[in-house]
Amino acid sequence: MSLVAERVSVELAGRRIVEDASFSLARGEVVGLLGPNGAGKSTLMRAIAGHLPHSGSASLDGADLATLSALERARLVAHLPQARVIAWPLSVRNVVGLGRMPWRSFARGFSENDRAICAEAMELMDVGDLADRPATELSGGEQARVLIARAVAQDTPVLIADEPASGLDPAHQMTMMAALRRLATKDRAILVSLHDLTLAARWCDRVVLMRDGRIAADGPPAAILTPECLQSVFGIVAHIDHDRGGMILAPTGLTGDTPP
Repeated sequence: MSLVAERVSVELAGRRIVEDASFSLARGEVVGLLGPNGAGKSTLMRAIAGHLPHSGSASLDGADLATLSALERARLVAHLPQARVIAWPLSVRNVVGLGRMPWRSFARGFSENDRAICAEAMELMDVGDLADRPATELSGGEQARVLIARAVAQDTPVLIADEPASGLDPAHQMTMMAALRRLATKDRAILVSLHDLTLAARWCDRVVLMRDGRIAADGPPAAILTPECLQSVFGIVAHIDHDRGGMILAPTGLTGDTPP
């Protein structure tokens, strides 16, 4: 199963935010969506997930997601938006359980399978020990992990996560990326937007770079995250190194800066 975006364009308030974006995402892949603020990453993700009107198409195994019902899409694509708020003092277990809604009728309680999927998602995101606590009492980073677990519990072939590493400490950023990597090995397709270049380089199979609403580059991290590409897309100079785990990228200055 593969997700294919073909010439997706989005216009908001009379302004073109995304222009002719085309790329593919296959099961088993973790693809990082990178780019500076305002590049159009979140808008593209929302369009693909069916939450914004757009031209072009986003299809899953040939079926145009825009033509499906909300329930049908929710069984195929889980979308974790960038803005994440837990407004009600539900327990963590119940927040994660909301991910099972596309698979349940309102008249039926949680099945053993639902509970097992939720427990696995909480364990994956290291929030199992928080299961009975009100989610509103957690720290921002803990809430972020709970909401990632909710998206995982939706148990869809495609997971789209918009800046899931935001607000997480370094250990949990790596835990989260390892979790996405494990999900991909279970025949899921993962699209994740990131600002941490090293996380993208070490955990993603491919990276898609956006600039000014367009896709500027698409390919393996080592081929795309080059000094020339980082300068042209992000306007930065970076120190690039390697170890057994992959690439290490540390921004060291802005393009054109005079070194101290």
